[in-house]
Amino acid sequence: MKRSAKDFNYSDDTALLAKFAKALGHPARIIILKHLSNQSCCFTGDLLEVLPLAQSTVSQHLKELKDAGLIIGEVDPPKVKYCINTENWLLAQNLFSSLFKEDFSKINCC
Repeated sequence: MKRSAKDFNYSDDTALLAKFAKALGHPARIIILKHLSNQSCCFTGDLLEVLPLAQSTVSQHLKELKDAGLIIGEVDPPKVKYCINTENWLLAQNLFSSLFKEDFSKINCC
């Protein structure tokens, strides 16, 4: 009997890499990360000036990045201030670097 993907035990690194990749899978999230990389922090309102999106949409993208651990949100009433989670960003860099160092040129396929 064939096992389903749900039954497969992925390594922690593989699961985390997939989580990071999913969070990076939208252009607006890339823009958010690039914007945050150029400053120590920013507020949602700051991002509304950078992205041509509704506040609710920007908030959803921030939630995805935060849930993946790539950014940190700190409540500074009445606003939330966001910054890059440097520890997880370095981890993501290492995981992606490891994946992209794989040499698939040795495989003769199709």
